[in-house]
Amino acid sequence: MDAPDWTSRSSGRRCQESSEACAQAPAGASGPGGLSISQRRACGLVQLPRSTCRYEGRRPEYAALRRRLRELADARQRFGYRRLRVLLRRQGWPVNHKLVYRLNTEEGLSVRTKRRTKRASHLRVVLPAAEAPKERWSMDFVADELAGGRRFRILKVVDQFSRLSPLLEVDFSLTGAKVATALTRAAATYGLPRSITVDKGSEFFSKAMDTWAYRNGVRLDFIRSGRPVEDAYIESFNGRLRDECLNAEIFFSIEDARKKLERWRIDYNADRAHSSLGNLAPVEFERRSQKNPITEPEILNL
Repeated sequence: MDAPDWTSRSSGRRCQESSEACAQAPAGASGPGGLSISQRRACGLVQLPRSTCRYEGRRPEYAALRRRLRELADARQRFGYRRLRVLLRRQGWPVNHKLVYRLNTEEGLSVRTKRRTKRASHLRVVLPAAEAPKERWSMDFVADELAGGRRFRILKVVDQFSRLSPLLEVDFSLTGAKVATALTRAAATYGLPRSITVDKGSEFFSKAMDTWAYRNGVRLDFIRSGRPVEDAYIESFNGRLRDECLNAEIFFSIEDARKKLERWRIDYNADRAHSSLGNLAPVEFERRSQKNPITEPEILNL
C-alpha cells in the first residue's frame, strides 16, 4: 500500500476525517458488512498513529480572562476584539489577537458593523497630511434629539494629526457667533490651529466666523459642496461619536446631553485606542510628539 502524501491538502483532510472517525468509533467496532475491526487495525490501515487518534485536547478554560473580557465588552459596547485586546494588554494580560478573537466569539461578544456605502466622489487634489498637532483642525455639526423628541446640535472639532477632540459644543441652536465663542473658549486650553477645514455651511460662512478667523490668524479651508469625503477626518470622528455615544445614550435634557458628551470626549481623548495612532490614545500620541503635552482630567478606569 502506498504511503499517503501528508503534504497535500486533500490527504491532510482525509487523515483528519479518518482521525475523527477513529476517535468516535470504540475499539472492536464493526466495519462495513458487519466485520469487526480493532482500533489498532483501523489506525494501521490509514497509517494514523494511535496516539493521534486517542488524543484529547487540554485547552485551558481562561475563566479569569473570559470574565475580564466580558466586563470590558460591557463597558465598551462598540469595541471589537482588536481594541479589547489593546485594553487587555494595557492591564497586563499577555494575549494575542487570535486568542481574544476566539474567546470574543465564543462569549457572543462580536459587534455587528454596517457595510459602508462606496462613494463615487473623490478628491481631485489630495491635501497634504498634517505633520504636527494644532496644524489643521476639522469642524462640522451633527444632530440628535432628547428623550422628549426635541432636536439639538453638536459642534464637533478634531485635530487631524493627533485625532484629539478639543471641543464638543452642545446647544439647541448654534450660530456663527456661538461657534466663534466656543472656539475661543477651547483655545484657552488647547491653543489655536493654523487652519480649520469646514464645509460651506451658513455658520462657517458667517461674518462672525470670518471676523474671528481674521483676528486670530486662523485660515478657514472650505471643502466643495456635496463632497464630505474631502474631510474624511471629521467624517470618521462623526461615525465614532454616533456609534459609541449618541446611539448608546439617552439624553433627558440639554444639560444631561452636555455632561454625557463631555464625559465621552474626555474618555475618547485620554483612553480610547486608535489603530491609526499605533493603538495609542490621542493625548498619549500628542504627548510623545511635542514637549508640552495637554493633560486631560482623570477618568474612570473601566
